[in-house]
Amino acid sequence: MKKIRLESVFNEFTLMGIAVLGAFYLGEYWEGIAVILFYLIGEWFQHKAVHKARHNIKALLDVRPETATVISADNQYKMIAPEQVQIGAIIEVKAGERVPLDGVLLEDSASFNTAALTGESVPRTIRKQEEVLAGMIATDRVVRIEVSKSYDQSALARILALVQDAAERKAPAELFIRRFARIYTPVVTGLAALMVLLPFLYSLVRPEFIYIFDDWFYRALVFLVISCPCALVVSIPLGYFGGIGAASHQGILFKGGNYLDAITKVNTVVFDKTGTLTEGIFGVQTVSPAENTSGKDLLHLIASVENFSNHPIAKAIVKYAKEQHITLETSLKITEIAGYGLKTVMDGKEIYVGNARLLSKYDISFPTEISHIPETTVLCAKDGKYMGYIALADSPKPDAAQAIGELKSLNINNIQILSGDKQAIVSKLAEKIGVTRAIGDLLPEGKVSYLEQLKANPENRIAFVGDGINDTPVLALSDVGIAMGGLGSDAAIETADVVIQTDQPSKVATAIKIGKLTHRIVWQNISMAFGVKLLVLLLGAGGMATMWEAIFADVGVALLAIFNAIRIQKWKE
Repeated sequence: MKKIRLESVFNEFTLMGIAVLGAFYLGEYWEGIAVILFYLIGEWFQHKAVHKARHNIKALLDVRPETATVISADNQYKMIAPEQVQIGAIIEVKAGERVPLDGVLLEDSASFNTAALTGESVPRTIRKQEEVLAGMIATDRVVRIEVSKSYDQSALARILALVQDAAERKAPAELFIRRFARIYTPVVTGLAALMVLLPFLYSLVRPEFIYIFDDWFYRALVFLVISCPCALVVSIPLGYFGGIGAASHQGILFKGGNYLDAITKVNTVVFDKTGTLTEGIFGVQTVSPAENTSGKDLLHLIASVENFSNHPIAKAIVKYAKEQHITLETSLKITEIAGYGLKTVMDGKEIYVGNARLLSKYDISFPTEISHIPETTVLCAKDGKYMGYIALADSPKPDAAQAIGELKSLNINNIQILSGDKQAIVSKLAEKIGVTRAIGDLLPEGKVSYLEQLKANPENRIAFVGDGINDTPVLALSDVGIAMGGLGSDAAIETADVVIQTDQPSKVATAIKIGKLTHRIVWQNISMAFGVKLLVLLLGAGGMATMWEAIFADVGVALLAIFNAIRIQKWKE
């Protein structure tokens, strides 16, 4: 009870209240009004700054569907809020729309963009009775879904709840100021009382000392106003909140002010590869026809067959063929050979399209060096004869090289790549984007072991950047875990400290820049507040400072600190 009483009574409002009432008692009405007026102005500017920061965060998180299309038993359509939809209801989602609730798919199959949840750029094919999560986007057709969870229990709602709790994670400076204010304010109140009492007691001992109550009471009031910790209590949390808001405006979510501080200390950045530095989608690299076969004919054969498949590799080949203005066959009867590829008949001849194992299965010879190509290969055979292959690979994100360059410009030179992909592929990417150390063929536990080795050096402050559930252990182990790709997987969002919703690796450097700017502004405010207050306190103790100087030392400095903190929200690269 004592703690509650102290925290609720001894605060900046108490100091201001005593000062105002005291000023009125002494007849200094304009000074009392000025204290109130300037304090209200400071409060207004604080409110505006916080509102702007909240708006930036809300804009980042506003991915929630506003309505759900519910289909009744008599096949009637009704648009209602997702929160009102009951478990077991049937909802319809059109192509391009976001799924509003978790459920199971009622169609045979459908393709969904899962980037907002998993960070995967490749659309996921979901089959009948498989789970569909809120936040996914239907990409190829109208689908019907049976709702399995209420809105507040959906994957998207849980993620958003985690995000909105970010303000509860305070930076060390914020926590210190809170503790400091709880002790500081009652101490200041006591010192102000002593400023009135001690001269009175001294006058009893030394009668020649003339004690005038109003004079010493005025000095105590000036002391109270000067000592009010408004500038610190307001500006420091606002600085961190503004930093979170500015980052949100850039598509970067800090899950707390403490991570704004932590990211400023990072000197080692370790990236996952697939989906983090690369697009996570396949693109055609080379078309390699056999002798007596043209590249155009080979592409026509393979793309015509793959046109009947929903596999990401097949879609990449078909897309490339259409870009090359290749006309595809549309009336083929396709047979899928699970784990191998596809088979059909074209112009009376058997066509095989798939991996090397497919051709080996049917005793069709092909160059052995193809088996050593690091990229994904799709081979083709016609009438028992090898026709050539197409090589596909995951492409670097447009800003991958830029991301590395910007980190180096921040004097972060220890940049590495850890991946489960083939070493040859990882090394090729590293060379392309300017990373000197890249390790492939790693299982998740291998990544953990490697990161533990890095952490064995106490000088390393490590940020790990990943995008999926397999990266969760290293995200947790690193000093700052950064999740790429929308809101990341459920596991990644719960583990990561920072989430980059724009899916751009260059935002890692942006996050560090915002963290450093926030840290610099917060300490500017602390230094300014303590410096000005100390100066005016010394003047006040000597009777040389009036209430007007005290107002400046308190409310004036608070306003300056607020304006300084607002600079963060206007930050642009």
